[in-house]
Amino acid sequence: MPAPARARLLSLDALRGLAVLLMMEQHMGVWLYDRPRSDVSTVLIAFNALGGAAAPLFVTLAGIGTALSLRGGRGDLVLVRRGLTVMAFGYLLSLLTPSWFTLRSWFVLHVMGAAILSAPLWRRFGVRGRLALAALVVAATPLIQTWLDTPASLSNDRMALKPPFDGLPGGHLRVAFAEGQFPIFPWLAMFLVGMAAGSMIAADDRRGLRRLAVAVLAIGLALAALGYADRLLPDVPLFTSLLWRRAFALPLGFFPATASVIVLLQSVVLWLLLAALAVDERAPYDRRAWIVALGRSSLTLLLVHVVVFRELTRPLGLWQALEAEEALAVIGLWLVLCGTLARAWEKVGYRYGAEWLLRKIAG
Repeated sequence: MPAPARARLLSLDALRGLAVLLMMEQHMGVWLYDRPRSDVSTVLIAFNALGGAAAPLFVTLAGIGTALSLRGGRGDLVLVRRGLTVMAFGYLLSLLTPSWFTLRSWFVLHVMGAAILSAPLWRRFGVRGRLALAALVVAATPLIQTWLDTPASLSNDRMALKPPFDGLPGGHLRVAFAEGQFPIFPWLAMFLVGMAAGSMIAADDRRGLRRLAVAVLAIGLALAALGYADRLLPDVPLFTSLLWRRAFALPLGFFPATASVIVLLQSVVLWLLLAALAVDERAPYDRRAWIVALGRSSLTLLLVHVVVFRELTRPLGLWQALEAEEALAVIGLWLVLCGTLARAWEKVGYRYGAEWLLRKIAG
């Protein structure tokens, strides 16, 4: 494989490794930490905030990988099988974590699988077409949320359609399209931007990728600025309406995500992508580097850490039972263990892991 292609592939693996690290530390911090008891709790809370980039990285990288696989000659049937398999992993995770999900939940694996499954539609569009579609998805989201009367903040029970929300009209489709943790609207937009970025990477259009990152950042900042219009002009009904807040507000969480949040997170991912590519050009990653190995086993780690720290901590009495120092220690030990095992696992090609199974099923 030519050096540029090799480098880019390892850069994407490194970003997947970063994504799974961020996801694990954020989840573990929430699931292990009791409440602020010491000064280090501020460190833990700030550390956990970094985890907000995990899902955007995963979804965008799925789009990039899909675009690169299309350039490699992968057909529509492979994409369909791959998408269905990733979705199946999502439903398996729902079964394994009843304290969090139900079979009507819609998490990051579900939206990634659905996006890959739909990729045969998006492969017909060029870079500009995919970006235009992404913009339409983001723009449609607040309108759909308003039509469904989606609350400004969604609880886990509502997103899982647990009682008393199990009778909401639309059921699983409602959650999948608009009211899950990572619904199709607006998260499909990140996959489409990823496909556009993947085409740029395949064409070695680094200048185009930088221009895209600058444009997305500028749009995100402009949207966020509009979110403060209600403070400057509180007497204008439009600026204080729920529709305006759905589009432009900057809430601390993204359940549900506003347009401003989605575009700003997309900007973060694109700049991380540019940084990873630049680093790999100057000091190429080794395939056994721990961050690359974590990326190659990220699907397995996603599944395992949720079951271990969301479900198994409960019977062990560790669920939200640790002080900040103890939680940080457990997180650190777990991340070191994962990195060490992933590097050792690389020697046998990550055999029998979720990624290995995905390759066996989908090709």
